[in-house]
Amino acid sequence: MEVLFTRYEGNAWEEYFLPRLSFKEVQEMDKENALIVLPIGAVEQHGSHLPLMTDSLIGEASITKTMEYLTPDSNIWLIPPLSYGKSNEHLDFPGTISLSSANLQGVIIDIARSLSRSGFRRLVLFNSHGGNIDLLNMVAREIHIETEMMVFITSSGSADKSDIFTEEELKWGIHGGDVETSMIMAVKPSWVREEYLTAEFPPLKEFDYLSLKGKVRIAWKINDLSKSGIAGNATKATPKKGEIVFIRSAEEMAIALKEMAEFEIEQLLED
Repeated sequence: MEVLFTRYEGNAWEEYFLPRLSFKEVQEMDKENALIVLPIGAVEQHGSHLPLMTDSLIGEASITKTMEYLTPDSNIWLIPPLSYGKSNEHLDFPGTISLSSANLQGVIIDIARSLSRSGFRRLVLFNSHGGNIDLLNMVAREIHIETEMMVFITSSGSADKSDIFTEEELKWGIHGGDVETSMIMAVKPSWVREEYLTAEFPPLKEFDYLSLKGKVRIAWKINDLSKSGIAGNATKATPKKGEIVFIRSAEEMAIALKEMAEFEIEQLLED
């Protein structure tokens, strides 16, 4: 019989995808030590060379690769990715789809409430869009206070990359540059328009303190920083770099997820 749909393949989807189970299987499973992973991305412009789906694709590919490194007894479960994020800093570029801060917060909290009602105690917010970070830090605390769930925040591609990319890229290449372009080349090369690869860095190098993620952060939208819609040097991107980032990050994240699954916050202040 012809296979009509192939998206949900690999261990992440065949073994660790929670919604493939029936309610009875979820009811009977060990939820005391289970860890739920919620990928959160974005649909937004990434210059003329990358797809709008860049962040969400990176997140989905990252968690898929990570779960290849889990052991068979891992009680770690993936739920459907939330592809839309807070992307209003990119709304002046066509195709960007953004949730407001209030709506994104509400959706994540509703998901957490549902999981808590089902008996789950641990939730990972697995983020792949920089514009979500501040909101996720706040939402995670709100969920913990309301439900007493243990909530963790982490990011895809978070392994050390200092031996792969230049110092300039790692500091200023925050959007659509060498890193993200290399990662998309590694997983979906047909979605990269190589004829439009470009380089543009935010004009902030002359300042001692003002930065995008350093000592003094400034509020910005991408139009303030870039004419092309990117920040970084996409012309240096290669699939090999992206493959290294995915594999290195997956190996590291698999270990981190195991630590999250075994963590009990009550133990922190035990005598």
